[in-house]
Amino acid sequence: MSFTNRAALALVGVLLAGSACSGNGTVPASPSGAGNSASQPSNVDTNATLPTEDTNAALPAEDTPADSTSILKKLKKDVVIGSTVDPTNGDKGPRALSLVKISYLDFKKGQLLVCNFENSAGKGGKGTTIDVLDPKPGSKPTTYARSSDIEGCDGDAITSADDVYASGLTSGVVAGFTPAGKLITTHGSPIEKPFSVVDASCTSTADSIGPAFCSYSAEYIFVSDAKTGSIVSFSINNYGNPKPTQVATGFAANNKTNWSRLGPSGLSYDGKKDMLYIADGKSNTVVVFSHAGELLEKNEIVVQPGGKTFKCKYKKACGKLIYSGAPLNAPVAMTRLPNGNLIVANTKGGNTLVELTPAGQVLDTKVVDTSKTAGIFALQASGKTDSDTVLFYTDTNTNTLHELEQ
Repeated sequence: MSFTNRAALALVGVLLAGSACSGNGTVPASPSGAGNSASQPSNVDTNATLPTEDTNAALPAEDTPADSTSILKKLKKDVVIGSTVDPTNGDKGPRALSLVKISYLDFKKGQLLVCNFENSAGKGGKGTTIDVLDPKPGSKPTTYARSSDIEGCDGDAITSADDVYASGLTSGVVAGFTPAGKLITTHGSPIEKPFSVVDASCTSTADSIGPAFCSYSAEYIFVSDAKTGSIVSFSINNYGNPKPTQVATGFAANNKTNWSRLGPSGLSYDGKKDMLYIADGKSNTVVVFSHAGELLEKNEIVVQPGGKTFKCKYKKACGKLIYSGAPLNAPVAMTRLPNGNLIVANTKGGNTLVELTPAGQVLDTKVVDTSKTAGIFALQASGKTDSDTVLFYTDTNTNTLHELEQ
């Protein structure tokens, strides 16, 4: 199927769909080397064995932000928001973090959702809860959801309708919940060891408009898999492809257990440019997929060994290396700042945050926990301009949520 035909098919789907962005936004359940920036040679392997329309794929020029100011240098105040220990069963080990962008039903704009990876005894991969905290010091966690379907909870993402999709490394599925925390759907195969999730929402371009803004756009959930080294996506409204599809593969993964596991993670989505950013802790790389919402077929993008080049089935939707090597050191968490820059959290060599531009320039590094034990596994930025940007992070060494402020 040519890219042109796929685009036409997608358009027909939009015209024929009966409605979009339903109240719950769901579909029925289904059972290292030295530092190198994106200035390296071509990001596409021209010896691709996959069918291809154009091996000279390139990202649009606008992938470089208009503002390359270092925000991390400005974030000098570290404020403890509160404990992340679940009040009902003692789950701890905060592994993922997402931000409520729109007040809707039971959620308030600005609240944060924390995914717990450990149980009360501190056993990794046994946490089954998601908690909500207000974005202010002294906040107390409240249980949002508790389910064996998210055992080993290591990812959570909130949709345009304030549903929540969470991944369970141990359960091996991604589960969807209503704003009230009721389980509504689960997604399994081809997902095996889900490692992080992100919502690719049309409301990224206009947070204040609300769920109705999605009326004629596909809204996707992207999932990284730390066993297969792949990216899986599925649509959660009446547009796009509702079937979980492995749209990319080839990322490095170490196949270790619990906190030591590394692979594609830290998913972050730019809704204005339809770009999906991915950090791979095994290869110490950060890459971006262009036109991510148009990835519809199996393994349209294949990451080549080393994580720096790609075989792409179509010219338009392809991968590009942003950065490789030091100061990246086994990163797991990543978030996009309002100005387009990326913050990545290392899990080796100290709990160091690294700020990168989408063009691959290192702007700053900051140690936020001097412990020798890895603790920073979740990041979330908030704000609209450089001057009001803040950065939230969780620390598993203290089971706390923090905010870095200017």
